[in-house]
Amino acid sequence: MTELNVVNKTPQKPNQPSKAAPAIDMSRIKNVFVVMSGKGGVGKSTVACALAAGLAIRGNHVGLMDCDMHGPSVPAIFGITSGDLQVVDEKMIPAKPEPNLNLGVISIGLLLPDDDTPVIWRGPAKAGAIQQFFTDVEWGDLDYLIIDLPPGTGDEPLGIMQLLPKNNGAIIVTIPQDIALTSVRKSLTFLQKLDVPLTGIVSNMDGLICPHCDEKIELYSSGGIDKAAADFGASILARLPMDPEFSKAQENGKMVEWMMKESAWTQSFQNVLETVEKNSSKQ
Repeated sequence: MTELNVVNKTPQKPNQPSKAAPAIDMSRIKNVFVVMSGKGGVGKSTVACALAAGLAIRGNHVGLMDCDMHGPSVPAIFGITSGDLQVVDEKMIPAKPEPNLNLGVISIGLLLPDDDTPVIWRGPAKAGAIQQFFTDVEWGDLDYLIIDLPPGTGDEPLGIMQLLPKNNGAIIVTIPQDIALTSVRKSLTFLQKLDVPLTGIVSNMDGLICPHCDEKIELYSSGGIDKAAADFGASILARLPMDPEFSKAQENGKMVEWMMKESAWTQSFQNVLETVEKNSSKQ
């Protein structure tokens, strides 16, 4: 096992992967979906966590792999810490945000000594750590593996995409603002060049739910998402509003509880779950 010092949960710089990286055995994983964004700060990890939790609530066995080495927010969203990660026979056992759900999570954030510790690694070291998330984690039998990609279209997202022996599709997350939509178009082109199926686009922070009257307040007037979707033949899977109650749930690590609630946010998200299930293999 490449050195990550998982027993002490203090990550060390992994060995640089060889040119002939070991093959990834995904025979026990039925479906793989990646969640990506052209830039950071648009809620990509939020959508990845909601997708994983929602699929698990529907009775599926789900794994969530947080591949963002520098900004791993998945543990905080689920309220899990390094103490929830186990190592058995030199294999990492994914942390479980909810004991009654078949949902396991792996993130570099679960291996850091504290939240203030940065990961100061160059590309080859990060690539080696991400590969270990595939080879040195006991995922078990999964209906879905959800991969939260690092933002952008650079070396890490490219390497992960090329590493996957199978990929059902990608979900692109953005916000309805022109400055972010330029990155969306780059992400759409990125998927086309790699011949990765596009599952659809999620528009996050799309309006504000007023805490007093529950009405939706439009914050942006841009129609750029609709134009990008039309230009690339993509579907807009959901327009997720900003909701103060959702913000509180996320800050308190209550994503699973939130996904079980009835709200405008969760209602909009149902189409994401249904579309992913329609694009899945049942075998």
